[in-house]
Amino acid sequence: MAKTAQGRASGKIILMGEHSVVYGKPAIALPFEAVEVLTTVTEGEGDLTVNCAFYDGLVHEMPKVYESLKHAIRFSLYRLGVSQNPAIKIEITSTIPAERGMGSSAAVAVSVARALFASYEKELTESELWDIAQSSEKIAHGNPSGVDVTTISREQSVYFVKGQPIEILDVDLPGYLVVADTGHIGHTLEAVQHVADWIDIENQGGADLYFSPQGHIEILGELVAASKEALLDRDINRLGKLMNRAQGYLYDLGVSDASLEHLVQTAREAGALGAKLTGGGRGGCMIALASSADQAHSIAQALEQEGASQTWIQSLAKV
Repeated sequence: MAKTAQGRASGKIILMGEHSVVYGKPAIALPFEAVEVLTTVTEGEGDLTVNCAFYDGLVHEMPKVYESLKHAIRFSLYRLGVSQNPAIKIEITSTIPAERGMGSSAAVAVSVARALFASYEKELTESELWDIAQSSEKIAHGNPSGVDVTTISREQSVYFVKGQPIEILDVDLPGYLVVADTGHIGHTLEAVQHVADWIDIENQGGADLYFSPQGHIEILGELVAASKEALLDRDINRLGKLMNRAQGYLYDLGVSDASLEHLVQTAREAGALGAKLTGGGRGGCMIALASSADQAHSIAQALEQEGASQTWIQSLAKV
């Protein structure tokens, strides 16, 4: 066993396909390297301990609210075939804001698994990493689509349809993605349940609905497919327009909120080609598409002036 070992995982951004991906429609997700989780495993004394921003102590005494992290640790040790209570210390540091739709929980699980397998100097297969991280995500989010774990574990842009083979996307776009944090935690489970409730009402003949939730899901799926073509054609202007259209349907579904709408409008007024929420919504983060680095910085500055707690910029061009 190595005295010290580390595992890293970047964040992720859903470019298109929020919520509709839960209903079998496609989603496009990108690795977001501006933020990451770093897990360090070192030899310790006595029982297995973990130290992170929200907990410092024995793993077996972790509160129920941190069950997904506890599971990632325990399941990794189980797959390694070692003691469930080794004398090691796990330290986790993260620059990914939690509950913002940037894949924080999945990134933690991936980095923990990588660090523990590196510590025991054993190969971590792609399937083992998927099993560990996705089972942890089920505890954290109930019915995850798998897009977070897929994107973060593979460190590649993906076109994802639940239950179908993953398609890797070769993203090389002459533009930049600006990400802004509203400063409010996202409420993914609440938003997912809200959409499910509206679909149930529609299925029961809800005549008072002013739109079709299932129709919106279908259209969002079509917008994702069109966005894939725009990416492959390197058509940044068309992608921006598709992002704007998607935001309108997400708003109708009730998964946006005032803070997101304000920043989306701010980004558009600052010259963004397109802007929308990313992730579960009802708080969390939004994204904006810029055609140049200068424009991206101008948009980021405008967003910060209008209340964004943090902003990040990532090039969409292939390195």
